[in-house]
Amino acid sequence: MNFDRFAARALDTASKRGAAYADIRLESARTARIEIRNGIVVSLADSTSTGYGIRALVDGAWGFAASDEFADSGIDATAARAVAIAHASASIARARMGIVPPEAYRDRFATPLLRDPAGIPLGERVALLLAAEKALHVGPQIAVGRAWIDLWSSDKCFYSTSGSRIEQRIVQSGAGIQAMAVGEGDVQTRTYPGDVGLYKSGGWEIVEEAALSDHAERIAGEAIALLSAPQCPSGTVDLLLGGSQVSLQMHESCGHPAELDRVMGWEANFSGTSFLDIDQLGRLRYGSPEVTIVVDNTMPQGMATCGYDDEGTRSGNSDIVRDGLLVGYEMSNDTAHAIGRSSNACVRAQGWEFVPMIRMCNLSLLPGKVPFEHLFDDIRDGVYMESNRSWSIDDRRLNFQFGCEIGWEIKNGKRGRMLKNPTYAGMTPQFWNACDAVGDERSWFAWGTPNCGKGEPMQTGRTTQAASPARFRGVNVGVGYRG
Repeated sequence: MNFDRFAARALDTASKRGAAYADIRLESARTARIEIRNGIVVSLADSTSTGYGIRALVDGAWGFAASDEFADSGIDATAARAVAIAHASASIARARMGIVPPEAYRDRFATPLLRDPAGIPLGERVALLLAAEKALHVGPQIAVGRAWIDLWSSDKCFYSTSGSRIEQRIVQSGAGIQAMAVGEGDVQTRTYPGDVGLYKSGGWEIVEEAALSDHAERIAGEAIALLSAPQCPSGTVDLLLGGSQVSLQMHESCGHPAELDRVMGWEANFSGTSFLDIDQLGRLRYGSPEVTIVVDNTMPQGMATCGYDDEGTRSGNSDIVRDGLLVGYEMSNDTAHAIGRSSNACVRAQGWEFVPMIRMCNLSLLPGKVPFEHLFDDIRDGVYMESNRSWSIDDRRLNFQFGCEIGWEIKNGKRGRMLKNPTYAGMTPQFWNACDAVGDERSWFAWGTPNCGKGEPMQTGRTTQAASPARFRGVNVGVGYRG
């Protein structure tokens, strides 16, 4: 569908109603999910939603309205409502921070695909999952086997009164398996890949890359072995985290606190605030010199990769932490302007009906120089943990405790016996300052998160945290450890 006429009418109406600037984001989004549980298809969903959202700027304050009504009267009413909300916001605003986006673009972007998921027959999708889930049942202890596929595609057009006209097609795919073992008075779970599955931007090739059936027997076997494995001991030891767990650690203790709207107090009611105050930029020793974390919204196969964000800013990359020092945030045009910077294209909306806001996008912990197998070498007494099982963190993203699905004892540089219920705890800056080694490029991987929540009403975002395994010295581990 060509949206040029709809967009022109909406922007013209908003301007005539008094908007200093307006934009419209038209979107047709398709979501598909299949889940198999114990040989039964328990979820089979495929839906499409089409509509548009309009932002209007009046006297430094924003208004937003959305609709799926494409008749002229519906477009006029929606644009008028966005302007009316902006007028109301301006009348009570303590500060007027809204600015006209500084750049306009006319461009197109499309996620690179090897195989478009839309062309994969439903029978082939279901057969792949049935085979993978069946392969999990390696013994009577496996009480529940699960296998799933998620597919998303979105065709978006963005227009603004500044002259932007941006077309984008975003395709994201993911798949995973999980085995739950029951026995010996215990329940243990193993998930693959990582802790939620393999999620990336791309097509059916992402599902094929996951190779679910190839890993099902091993994952199920580990779930069974955990039933009789010893409990992770408590104490202060060296900690080695697998890449997917480093990804989750980054997501919760680096990505969320670096969202500038949280720093400025705009998310305090729901998501909390942040310990990363603006006056700490260029001063806070966030981590050791081994720690460099960047936003890269051009990352190949990143879940947040796009040509432009949802307020029309071109994607690029920027630093959050450089050589351990806090140097940046995830920003929108308004928040970046407030601290004298430029947006790094971190604005997203879940869909056409949602207001765009700052979201964690693609983060990357840059790889170090140590091969994964050598991260164990000089650990005399430690624990290696993989795949997140639980997490808890305060609303400033400072104090945390994470639990993993599986761990292994490390003694004198060697991986030893399997450990169940491994946990670790710490404070964010102290923890990242305890990082003395990051795995090299061969172990670096872009781990996608399909279900990041933020905002009221709640919006679900899809992010990536790319990381290698990493080593941390002197960490509190074990259930109930108090130091």
